[in-house]
Amino acid sequence: MTDVAGAVAVVTGGQRGLGAAFTQELLERGAAKVYATARRPEASSDSRVEAVALDVVDDESVRALAERAGDATLVFNNAGVLFPGPLLTGSMDEVRATFETNVLGALRVARAFAPVLAAHGGGALVDLHSLLSWGAGAGAYGASKAALWSITNSLRLELAGQGTHVVGVHLGFADTEMVAAMPGEKLSPAQVATRVLDGIEQGDDEILVDDVSRQVKAALSGPVQGLTVPLGR
Repeated sequence: MTDVAGAVAVVTGGQRGLGAAFTQELLERGAAKVYATARRPEASSDSRVEAVALDVVDDESVRALAERAGDATLVFNNAGVLFPGPLLTGSMDEVRATFETNVLGALRVARAFAPVLAAHGGGALVDLHSLLSWGAGAGAYGASKAALWSITNSLRLELAGQGTHVVGVHLGFADTEMVAAMPGEKLSPAQVATRVLDGIEQGDDEILVDDVSRQVKAALSGPVQGLTVPLGR
């Protein structure tokens, strides 16, 4: 279990969308400080929020964040990109950018903050996945989230010895700028943040935010044809 009250949190991509909702929910639950990152950060009116520049594809940027946030006890790997192109005909540059950000970027953050978390008793690392980690049809984005899911499960084992609680989060589409053009029902970011923080405080290793995520995960035990996820439904 991880206590949010009094925690010092890092939220990558923490100034908009889901990241902003996580930042707000952390503050409402009594977090002492939140480092909210963005490529071009904007100052917050809340003295508990420290806006920090971060580019997760840049080793030096990630190293500098870990040095600045050396008091962190809770880290959210939330930053990500989504390019809609199919694997066979989409831009290879976009495929590379997807994996560089969603997979290697998250791993950079985990590697940089592992010793920071260890120094404060273990803390928690929270990785944002998607129901598309398990579902076919989402191109490089889904493939990158599948890779991150695998990385998270391995990090859980590698970080167990230092007492770090590693949490994987899966959800359908939340109502954010990233998926604004996609039709269909979406979760509110505040709803997602509430469910995720509940799970962290309860000690959950994996948090399935909504029914559709639970349905898709259950389909993993069936034939692969059942793993196609209809986008924009």
